[in-house]
Amino acid sequence: MTVSPAEPIAPDETTREFYVDALKALDEAEVPYLVGGGYAMAYYTGIARNTKDLDIFVRPSDRDRVLTTLTAAGYRTEFFYPFWIAKALSGESFIDILYNSGNGLSPVDDEWFSHSQPIEVLGYPTRILPAEEQLWSKAFVQDRDRYDGGDVAHLILCQGGKMDWARLLRRFRGHERVLLAHVILFGYAYPSERGCVPRWVLEKLNRAVAEEPETREKICRGPFMAQKTYTKDIREWGYKDARLKPYGPLSREEVSQLPED
Repeated sequence: MTVSPAEPIAPDETTREFYVDALKALDEAEVPYLVGGGYAMAYYTGIARNTKDLDIFVRPSDRDRVLTTLTAAGYRTEFFYPFWIAKALSGESFIDILYNSGNGLSPVDDEWFSHSQPIEVLGYPTRILPAEEQLWSKAFVQDRDRYDGGDVAHLILCQGGKMDWARLLRRFRGHERVLLAHVILFGYAYPSERGCVPRWVLEKLNRAVAEEPETREKICRGPFMAQKTYTKDIREWGYKDARLKPYGPLSREEVSQLPED
């Protein structure tokens, strides 16, 4: 499917100036970043919608440089969740600065940059994160108050024929069921477009699931997808939180910072 790149519905002039000036400040300081979020979705799917903020993605090692640069530019900055996301604020407007995902599974690395695409955001030339990493970061967002499965389906529909599925499979290593679920639902939503996902991808995902080792240990991986939905399982039903080390990437302190209700 061929789509024409779009942008989200333009913000007010004050917010627009904030976004563009912040991006200019980062470029002048030579701090690498990529634009994502609603701007990436509009670019890759042509679906324009309102977006409450601007999302930029940076390597974890560049996080502090980003905050220092934007503070020097006159904006208020703060950590929202230190292992995952910070913010730059100007009045009521804000920029989300992401260097990981809320489940700790998707840290920004060099491949995000090497496969990025040129784009204009509000008339300003910059770069956008790859469609594959956009999908990877959205696939696990499946909570009761936010579900990004529709975004994943639209990314597959509009970009699946051009995606590096081998890289995407590598991103989901150990979490193949999550990608498989999205692929199956995509085929349900778009029965005439199932070819957007190469058959070998579906075969490889099914094989990976079939070869998973059995486990009797009571581990719940639900919090990787839904931070708020599986609280009772972990607190009262005796399941171990798969996000926590040694099962997952996060410490108990990091998990304690996240919302539960």
